[in-house]
Amino acid sequence: MKNLFTAFFLTVFCSFQAQQFKAYQFYDKKGKSVKPEKLIRQLADYDVVFFGENHNNSINHWLQLKVTEGLYGQKNGQLILGAEMFERDNQPQLNQYLNGKIDAKTLKDSARLWNNFTTDYKPLVDFAKAKKLNFIATNIPRKYASQTAKEGLESLNNLSEKEKSYIAQLPIKVTLETPGYPEMKAMMGDHADGTKVMNFISAQAIKDVTMAESILKNLQSGKTFIHYNGNYHSKEFGGIYWYIKQKNPNLKMAVISVFESDNPELKVPEKDYIPTDFNLIIPSDMTKTY
Repeated sequence: MKNLFTAFFLTVFCSFQAQQFKAYQFYDKKGKSVKPEKLIRQLADYDVVFFGENHNNSINHWLQLKVTEGLYGQKNGQLILGAEMFERDNQPQLNQYLNGKIDAKTLKDSARLWNNFTTDYKPLVDFAKAKKLNFIATNIPRKYASQTAKEGLESLNNLSEKEKSYIAQLPIKVTLETPGYPEMKAMMGDHADGTKVMNFISAQAIKDVTMAESILKNLQSGKTFIHYNGNYHSKEFGGIYWYIKQKNPNLKMAVISVFESDNPELKVPEKDYIPTDFNLIIPSDMTKTY
């Protein structure tokens, strides 16, 4: 009986050992796996790093924090943070929090924070606060993006000068040559009203170009600007990346894109996979934050 129990225990143990519970895997653009420490060393050579995310994915947010911490060490603190999740007109409140003049509750009450701020973005902001780093609110106030979707880009010309300071300098270029935008057009369907389609794409474009302008305005020589944004805003080197390239093609920029996979080994997906500089593969059943 003892030998039988021992054999059963070893069988179960070995079976457990054979199981792989991978939470993530990074790959380069050629499909070669990259260890986090090598990723961080390579990212330190870039002027701008876009860290794409699925907004509700817990491991995605954790990795943003860990990569930022590692990059801070690699760059000897020469780092600037910025995010889609904060709107330009809320920069004063964000600065007050970073400088210790208001607490988290006051920040929440005075700024338009995302519902998952506490779990997913506060750790990044608190890291910047602890290390006395700049954290830039890069995005357009959402009401102007909504206005664009309903009334078109031309409606923004009627804003006051103060309101215009919160968005990219007008006029802006909107073209289906921008990666990702043709996909948006296809999502609307062939029978969608042409004006509504372009207004919808323009609302995305005014976000992208405003974030691009915010990054360009806050770059500092020798420092890496790491920007956290929804994957769509930088996938396939489109969105924010594309608009910055139009203004400054000499900047060295890297994109980290994110993909979900059902494969337990988190291999590069066979379908719907267009890699960028670095590509984060995460389990499709990873815990969601909302």
